[in-house]
Amino acid sequence: MIAPRDILPLLEGDVGDAVADVQRRLLDLGFGPVADAPGQYGRPTRAAVEAFQRQRGLRVDGICGRHTWETLVEAGHRLGDRLLWRRWPMVRGDDVAELQQRLSALGFYPGRVDAIFGDVTAAALRDFQENAALPVDGILGHDTLVELRRVAARSAGPPHLVSTVWARERLREAPPTLAGRHVAIGEPGGLAVPVAALRRSLLAHAARVTTLHNPEDSAQAVAANAAHADAYVALRLEPDRSGCLSAFYSGYRDESVGGRLLAQAVQRSVPSALGVPDLGARGMSLAILRETRMPAVTVEIGPASLVVEHGAALGDALAGALAAWASGPWD
Repeated sequence: MIAPRDILPLLEGDVGDAVADVQRRLLDLGFGPVADAPGQYGRPTRAAVEAFQRQRGLRVDGICGRHTWETLVEAGHRLGDRLLWRRWPMVRGDDVAELQQRLSALGFYPGRVDAIFGDVTAAALRDFQENAALPVDGILGHDTLVELRRVAARSAGPPHLVSTVWARERLREAPPTLAGRHVAIGEPGGLAVPVAALRRSLLAHAARVTTLHNPEDSAQAVAANAAHADAYVALRLEPDRSGCLSAFYSGYRDESVGGRLLAQAVQRSVPSALGVPDLGARGMSLAILRETRMPAVTVEIGPASLVVEHGAALGDALAGALAAWASGPWD
């Protein structure tokens, strides 16, 4: 049988086993029952996909593309259903997110709650095992899970994530200007003029700048992480929509504090500078936001004619927003 990921995207009008598989996954997650017949991607299936995308902080288009499909698969994993450990490619899923939430609530730092089992999560799990007098192997197996649940059961009240506390402390400890700070700028293509303008403006603030031109969000995230950037700004052209929207990471009951504050700074600067509608700062779980390790925003701006004509003004406004963000405050 052909797996859905092999024939993506799936959209309204498609039929077949892959559509039926998507419908089953949606139903298992509470997005149903779907009125379409099994295997038929009609309006009810599209509506269910849109509801799932909205809940998960994805772009809402009713199309089951690669990112929506992968998120559907990840959402089906429950803590305890499988062994979790650091491997390549990194394990992803709602079970990883719950592990991170539990570790963070107990005071162990697993990184941001992003449902990706990386090096920081593995280190936090080993720290927990050592404190619990368990074999320190960095693997979430039966005994570690039992102890994790036992310790968590003793905690009263809603969990306070140590990841949020650590994120705020890192922001407070950083320099209050862009001088010497490393900013990565990414775009999928077609935005070379505003990217070049933003680069010039940031260099005038004595910042270090890395520009990334790649149509794949995950590839940009890998490059930004490898560059150890202090902040990341991704530009996305919305050719037929007038306005500016800034998205920051939010998901699994956690968010990027620095990303949210940077998105808010962008919205205070860019719409007024370009004379376009302010579409707000929005928490989302897009790949570029979820997979980057530093405060990151995706700035969606349009229409195309305005971006082309006012590329220099856009670069100056974004640099001003970054400078304001760097100065704080962080509360």
